Amino acid sequence: MNDLAEILAENTESIRKQWIAEMSKGVERADLISKAELEEQSREILDAIVIGVKTSGPTNTGAAGWDAARELLRQISASRARQGFSTIEVATFVLSLKQPVFNQIRTAFKSDQDRTFTAIWAATELLDRLALITTESFMTTREELISRQQQELLELSTPVVKLWDGILALPIIGTLDSSRTQVVMESLLQTVVATNSKYAIIDITGVPTVDTLVAQHLLKTITAARLMGAECIISGVRPQIAQTIVHLGINLEDVTTKAKLSDAFALALDRSGRKVVNKSAAPASSLANLVTKRER
Repeated sequence: MNDLAEILAENTESIRKQWIAEMSKGVERADLISKAELEEQSREILDAIVIGVKTSGPTNTGAAGWDAARELLRQISASRARQGFSTIEVATFVLSLKQPVFNQIRTAFKSDQDRTFTAIWAATELLDRLALITTESFMTTREELISRQQQELLELSTPVVKLWDGILALPIIGTLDSSRTQVVMESLLQTVVATNSKYAIIDITGVPTVDTLVAQHLLKTITAARLMGAECIISGVRPQIAQTIVHLGINLEDVTTKAKLSDAFALALDRSGRKVVNKSAAPASSLANLVTKRER
């Protein structure tokens, strides 16, 4: 058994207590993790590190003897990414173990400088490698979280609203890109099928500019909806957008457009055989008949 393995094995509890003390200086986050959980994690990691050093040495952290330590670090990193720790805090969690280990090495080999330097260098290489494993796992989990949150935001930012039986509205706010168009298309098509709607109003009032790419994305969505049996109406076409479409030579001749969402809704109602009637403007005879029916 090498010097580092011997020191770690014989002084595990002392190293762990010093490690906890080091983390309490700035690494410990009582608002995100309890002291009991932190102590349990430090105990498990130290035990796994002792096994790894004994079986596979301090430098070959990719060997089978380090499987338990690597898996523990990945689990802890993933957990801390979800809890809201920063990258520096996660890396420092492992790096703060250096001082306690160095103290034990100096105490054990205080009369032998060569063994002290050799053991300290081995410990430095080992803990740096473990910190890299921890940071890499943390970054991977955080990227997955960010990607999932972006997907959820895209879905929330493109809601499909049922205005009436058979009539849907899809208000779009912001810029349309390829990934968002895919979300918009999937959301619209799924709702068209689920509600058996025949008309879909795509409102672009909240779209700042319409260029060739945005127009292509809109046309793809409209074509897909038509294949599912729904007719699309574009509303929110402002004068600036109309001029841009004309200047760019974008062909929207086959698409019905309206300046206001209310106009598009009225058109969809009309095409579906419905109309909105102002009750206050109804003929007196109709009101009389209505009163008579109620009295009966």
